[in-house]
Amino acid sequence: MQPHAPETGSFRLYLGLIGEQLDRFLTFDHPDAYTEASVWRPQLDGSVPAVGVGADQTISELRELLIPYGSRISDPHFWGFITTGPTTVPVAAQTAAAIASPQRYTMNAFNFVEELSLDWLAQMFRLEGMKGVYVSGGSVANLIALGAARQHAFEAAGLDPAAAGLNGRPATIYTSTEAHHTIQRAAGVLGLGRAHVRLIPVDEHQRMIPELLDEAIEQDRADGALAVAVVAAAGTTNTGAIDPLRAVGEIAGTHGAWLHVDGAYGLPGILDERISDRFDGLELADSVIVDPHKWLSAPVGVASVFVRDRSLLYRAFTQEPSDYLEGSFVKDEEVVNSFDSMGIPYGDLAVELSAPARGVQVWSIIRELGVEGIAARVRADNDLATQVAETAELHPRLESLTKPQLSVACIRYQPGEGDPNRLNEVLLRRLIRETPFAPSATTVDGRFAIRPCFINARTTPAQVEAFVNAVVALGDDETGRRLGKPAEALPTSEP
Repeated sequence: MQPHAPETGSFRLYLGLIGEQLDRFLTFDHPDAYTEASVWRPQLDGSVPAVGVGADQTISELRELLIPYGSRISDPHFWGFITTGPTTVPVAAQTAAAIASPQRYTMNAFNFVEELSLDWLAQMFRLEGMKGVYVSGGSVANLIALGAARQHAFEAAGLDPAAAGLNGRPATIYTSTEAHHTIQRAAGVLGLGRAHVRLIPVDEHQRMIPELLDEAIEQDRADGALAVAVVAAAGTTNTGAIDPLRAVGEIAGTHGAWLHVDGAYGLPGILDERISDRFDGLELADSVIVDPHKWLSAPVGVASVFVRDRSLLYRAFTQEPSDYLEGSFVKDEEVVNSFDSMGIPYGDLAVELSAPARGVQVWSIIRELGVEGIAARVRADNDLATQVAETAELHPRLESLTKPQLSVACIRYQPGEGDPNRLNEVLLRRLIRETPFAPSATTVDGRFAIRPCFINARTTPAQVEAFVNAVVALGDDETGRRLGKPAEALPTSEP
């Protein structure tokens, strides 16, 4: 075999073989990967191969040693964190782009839908007048949005922070105690400092208290600090709480601070007309993020940042001109070939130059389902969280710690005596190890909660009902063990 022999015609064969095994994987009748590590790890481990085994053998190992022992994240019983396995169509779109448009640049169809899909997201989520850019995830999306906020705040104070630095000026970001911890990391990376993120207390529904925000900004301004941004959540990771966007936004505006709305997970909730009023005030935002790889079920690595003034992103993140890039292209009016122009300079609007064509994945989801289809998924997921909470409220040995605002439920088993926090920690581990169900955990006012987040398009109400039954059965079994009572058979799957 020649070292660089072309593989023309291989995709139909190899993708067919991989697709067949992926369909089998999605039946989820295989054991947990870690419990079978003695099967796959010895066969995969070893020193770097001096001589390759070829395409056929590599595809065979991918089919037999990797796919069957992959992650349970795509399983319809997985409701931990806020991530899920992608659906079929965006995976096909991602695969197509990997070959037909490896980069998001130049004047081709994939480049066109990069911007088109951003505009569709803005229309769908009521972000009128905003323009966007795709990045790899919510962490980077918050960094980019707050980079724009920093640029805006310091320019207003007569300084270009991206070009000249911060000049020692103290500056503050305000957010709630429930905000995602990537806000602190963004502050650190941007040179503002994690210690300069002010955490505002929340009310009994885990929402930022506007009056305390106002007091904090007033106090810091009196001490000479520059108010860079207020970060409000449109669906927190912990409980799905939505901050009072209008009240928070009006306070930010009064103090001349940038309003950033972190809707990485929760912004699609605006499509559920029953709760869309909870997003009142979104129009006050200067920047908003939303991750299609969360509730829209795109492959992981697709997040979007929207701002009212995209030129701020350019000033905050431009790489400065380079001969090998600018010299390779012509002016827009002279474009006659796809390689005459990079198209929109997304590399100067964020922190990635090399980046895949992510927009085609989002385009494919919206084309497949339409706004109505996506809204139906959102409503169904919100209903699942409500189903869990209402069942827990009515059950004598369960407790709902929050009233779901989106698709997150927080419940726990009530033992009657003993430490409920410790008991529910044990129940979480037993759920994950002994049943198909894989929620995660959080704390609500110091109370340990079993926390399913429903964004998995494969989940059914019957599976959710079985999950609640399993929590009760495991809780009864665990408390019975502690009291010396014999254990009963546990329900571990949906009926």
